[in-house]
Amino acid sequence: MAYLDSLIQKCNSLTLTHIKQLQAHFITSGHFQFRTSHRTKLLELCSISPAGDLSHATRIFHQLQNPSTNDWNAVVRGLASGPEPSKAISWYRTMSRYSHRVDALTCSFTLKACARALARSEAIQIHSQVLRFGFDADVLLQTTLLDVYAKVGDLDSAEKLFDEMSVRDIASWNALVSGLAQGSRPSEAIALFKRMGVEGWKPNEVTVLGALSACSQLGALKEGEKIHSYIMEQKLDMNVQVCNAVIDMYGKCGFADKAYRVFGNMGGRKSLVTWNTMIMAFGMHGDGAKALELFEQMGITGVHRDAVSYLAALCACNHAGLVEDGVRLFDSMAGSGVRPNVKHYGSVVDLLGRAGRLKEAYEIINSMPMFPDVVLWQSLLGACKTYGNVEMAEFASRKLLEMGSKSCGDFVLLSNVYAARERWNDVGRVREAMKSRDVKKIPGFSYIEVDGVIHKFINGDQRHANWCEIYAKLDEIKFQVKAYGYVAETNFVLHDIGQEEKENALCYHSEKLAVAFGLISTSEGTPIQVIKNLRICGDCHAVIKIISKIYDREIIVRDRARFHRFKEGLCSCRDYW
Repeated sequence: MAYLDSLIQKCNSLTLTHIKQLQAHFITSGHFQFRTSHRTKLLELCSISPAGDLSHATRIFHQLQNPSTNDWNAVVRGLASGPEPSKAISWYRTMSRYSHRVDALTCSFTLKACARALARSEAIQIHSQVLRFGFDADVLLQTTLLDVYAKVGDLDSAEKLFDEMSVRDIASWNALVSGLAQGSRPSEAIALFKRMGVEGWKPNEVTVLGALSACSQLGALKEGEKIHSYIMEQKLDMNVQVCNAVIDMYGKCGFADKAYRVFGNMGGRKSLVTWNTMIMAFGMHGDGAKALELFEQMGITGVHRDAVSYLAALCACNHAGLVEDGVRLFDSMAGSGVRPNVKHYGSVVDLLGRAGRLKEAYEIINSMPMFPDVVLWQSLLGACKTYGNVEMAEFASRKLLEMGSKSCGDFVLLSNVYAARERWNDVGRVREAMKSRDVKKIPGFSYIEVDGVIHKFINGDQRHANWCEIYAKLDEIKFQVKAYGYVAETNFVLHDIGQEEKENALCYHSEKLAVAFGLISTSEGTPIQVIKNLRICGDCHAVIKIISKIYDREIIVRDRARFHRFKEGLCSCRDYW
């Protein structure tokens, strides 16, 4: 018997054929049904080991006369980490239905399956059973449950569970910080990260990854710098993944130079993700030359460039208007062993469309070996808006409707095309179509961080405590920019109203409110940084350029796709975005 125990313990490195041979040996020797530890180990080897086979594991299980809880757990665990995690939930239901004893491990494995399958209602049911079975004292199980709630987007339940936990460990904190950061509450993730320090917890690599992600979303540079300082103090920068997150944070906070400094300090520890992240950062900042230089350097240093590398470089060409470089890069993919996917095609279509080469962009879509997605037609529609091509805009719009797209942006872009030609009846028709299809326009908003506090603005916002001062500053700006020669670009207003009303509608866009607040609440010479959820409008772009000149301020605006760094009356995008 001892030799079998020794043999089963050494099976982790065996192939599936060897595992089957071992199974046959157990059956012929009579130990299969009676030695539960042996059969459970076999089930684990088949379900979770690299050489395993889930279908064979389930066949073994069905041969058992009286499967134990451990036998069930072995299969549930394998299914939870397999390609169809929902099957683990089904097995859990079957196990409960036949009154097999469920333990904390069963619940834990099934909850992990719920997280992967985004099965919120099933997680809630298991939570109630955890309470009924008395497993709620298990910190690991509660942390798993917290992680599930965070991943399925139920952040209220995640926070409630966290607050109710009598005992927490570092994993509990990490689960909530990451959940808040990846969800819709990045500012709360940063607040929780700070709370950890106050309560005496020491953040680890996982914690800082979540906090850095939150800073990246918010453009919270000061908080990101504090976290970076902590990373350096605790030597967490030895972790390549952490360094990659720091590079991403600096890039998304508007400082590609700081990101590049971290990149350079990594020396030979750079991973493929490190290179790709840095290329993306340069691309977002419109520095296509540096992005392409880094892309070429990858090849020279022997780093294998993957599909993400090519996409990052193409996006950099797109943002910098390097049309010929982008087309050349796209054409070179075939010889590099990297097959273009729909995102690569989308980037080239956008690149050509922005350059006014609409016919070529359309031909690219038609030549694709795969079915074009919604984004491709949206890119073409956006280019039609820029160049006033009504016929192609209508064609792209029809394609989007056929594909079932309900994005408000599709309708707004088509309205833009009609409004620019003063075809107000067509603008009204598009609006009616939006109503009939229950399409809601996404409200534009901008936010700015001042003294560690995030201030959010929507168009025409009067809810801010300082709104009177903000509007007074906007009136001053309006007078100053007009004296500088500014003329409102009223073609961006989608309403058939008078010229003065159109100018007033443009005056109180969210990014202008944020910039005005930045001017009145920060000292002279301090850079102003604004984050916007949508693409910056052309009129705001023109006004902020003049503001940067008149008030001698560097103003950094991050919109949905890229950065605009305004300085001395110019923008880093060179008016190409």
